[in-house]
Amino acid sequence: MSLTHKSLLAFLWSGADVFLRQGLKFLVGIMLARLLTPEDFGVIAMLYVFIGVADVFIDSGFSSSLIQRQDITDTDQYTVFLFNLGMGAIAAITLCGAAPWIALFFKSSILENLSYVMAMNLFIGALGSIHSTLLTKELNFRTITKVGGMATLFSGMLAVIMAWRGFGVWSLAWQTVASSVITVVLLWYWHPWRPRWEFKLYSLSRLFRFGGFMMISGLLEALYTQLYALLIGKLYTARELGFYTRATNTQQFPVSILTSVLNRVAFPVFSVAATDPVKLAKGLRKLLMLIMFFNIPAMLGLAAVAEPFVVMLFGTKWLPSVPFLQVFCLAGVLVPLSYINLNVLMAQGRSDLFFRLEVIKKIICVFFLVLASLHSIMAIAWIQPLIGLIVFFINAYYSGVLLGYGPWCQLRDIMPFGLVAMIMAIIVDLTSQLLHWTSVFSLLPIAEWVELLQYRLPVFEFINQLQQWSPASQFASLSVLGATFYFVTCSLLRLAAFNEFSEIIVQLNSLRLKPIKAEA
Repeated sequence: MSLTHKSLLAFLWSGADVFLRQGLKFLVGIMLARLLTPEDFGVIAMLYVFIGVADVFIDSGFSSSLIQRQDITDTDQYTVFLFNLGMGAIAAITLCGAAPWIALFFKSSILENLSYVMAMNLFIGALGSIHSTLLTKELNFRTITKVGGMATLFSGMLAVIMAWRGFGVWSLAWQTVASSVITVVLLWYWHPWRPRWEFKLYSLSRLFRFGGFMMISGLLEALYTQLYALLIGKLYTARELGFYTRATNTQQFPVSILTSVLNRVAFPVFSVAATDPVKLAKGLRKLLMLIMFFNIPAMLGLAAVAEPFVVMLFGTKWLPSVPFLQVFCLAGVLVPLSYINLNVLMAQGRSDLFFRLEVIKKIICVFFLVLASLHSIMAIAWIQPLIGLIVFFINAYYSGVLLGYGPWCQLRDIMPFGLVAMIMAIIVDLTSQLLHWTSVFSLLPIAEWVELLQYRLPVFEFINQLQQWSPASQFASLSVLGATFYFVTCSLLRLAAFNEFSEIIVQLNSLRLKPIKAEA
C-alpha cells in the first residue's frame, strides 16, 4: 500500500478516534455544564495550570523523539518507559507537596485535596505513555480509537452520576482519574508491548538530542497556555474563569479534532518523506488546503451562531461566555496552519529551530498577555486572534525557507474558500441579528409598518417564524443555511480545495478500513 493511501487511512482512523473521544467528551461536558456551576469549572481550571506543566516534564519530549527517529531500538523503548514512570512519580510527589501553597495562592481551600487526587493521576498516566507513542508511530489509530472511546465514555458516565448526586467539582477530578485508569488498562490489554527493567543512559542521551528541544518547547507552550488561567484565577474570580474556560473548550472542540489528527498523522507521515523536499512540500499543500477547507467555515460559522449554540447546549446561565466564544473562534481560524508548519520542522529533525521559534513566539505572546490582563478579561481574549496571526507568520516562514512554500503562498491557496466562508458567516450573522432587530422594531412608533412588512415580504415572514423557534431550531436552521451556501458556492466556483476533497473521498471509498504500519 502506498504512503498516500496509508496516510489517508491513518487520517480517517485518527479522525474517528479524535471525533469519538472529543465528541463524547463534549457531550459529557454539556451534561456537566447543566449540573455544575461556572465556579466548579473555574476551580478545576486553576489546578490544570500545574497539571499541564507536569505532563511536559513527564514526557520530556521523548515521545516525539521515538516517533521522529526511524532507528529506535527495544532498549530505547524500555529506557523511555522507565524514565516516564520515574518522572511521573516525582511530579506526583511534588504536586502533593505544593498542594497547600496552591490553595493559598488562589485562596481556595478545596484545591489542596483536589491536588492530591490529580497527583495520583500523573503517575497513572505515565504507565501508558509508551504504548500510545508506539501506536502513533505505527499509525495504528484503530486501537487508539477503541481505547479513547471507551475511556471517555465510562469516565464521563461516572462524572455525570457524581455531579447529579451533588459532588460538585469532585466529579470533574475523578473523571480525569477514571479516564487515565481505563486508558492504561486497555492499552496494556490491546497492545503487546511489555517493558523490561533495562535502562541505558546512552539511549536517553541519543533521544534527548531531538527530544530535549521538544521538551523545552512543550514546557514553554504549557506555561504560556496555562498562564491565562493563572492570571484570570488570581486577578479575577473562579466564576469569570469558568465562563472563559467554557468558551475556550467549546471553541476548541472542532479545532482540537483537526489539530489532534494533524499531530498524530502529519508528523509520522512527514517524517517518512522528510528526505524529499518536493514530496514534502506537495503533501504540506494538499493537507493544508483540505484542513482549512473545513476549519475556516467551521470557526466563522460558530462565531455567527454562538448565542443560540450556547443557550441550546449549556443553558442561559452560560450566556456570559458567548462574547468570549466569538472572539476565540476568530483566533481558531489559523490554528491548524500553525500546527501543520510546525510538523514540517519536527519531521525534518529541526527541533533546535523549533525551540528557537517557540522562545521568540512566547516572548511576544507573554508581553501582550500581561498587558491585556491589566485591562480586562475580554482584553485577554482579544489578544488571541492577534497572537494567532503573528504565530502563523513565524511558523510558516521556515516552510518557505526549507520547502519554498511560505506564509503568503499558503494564504493565497486558502484565500478563495476563505472569502466564501466570510460571506457565509456575514449572511448567517445578519440573519441571526434580524431575530433581535424585529423584536426592537416592534417597540418603535413604526411597529405597524414593521408588522405589515413581516407579512408582505417572505424574508421577514421567515425571520418572524424563526424568532418563535427554540434556540436548537434557530441553530439548526442557521447552520443549514450557512453550510448550504458554502458548499454550493465552492462547487459552483470549482475551487481547487473542493476538487481535492472530492478526490480524497473517492480514494477513501476504494480503501479497506484496517490498521496499518508505516513503511520505513
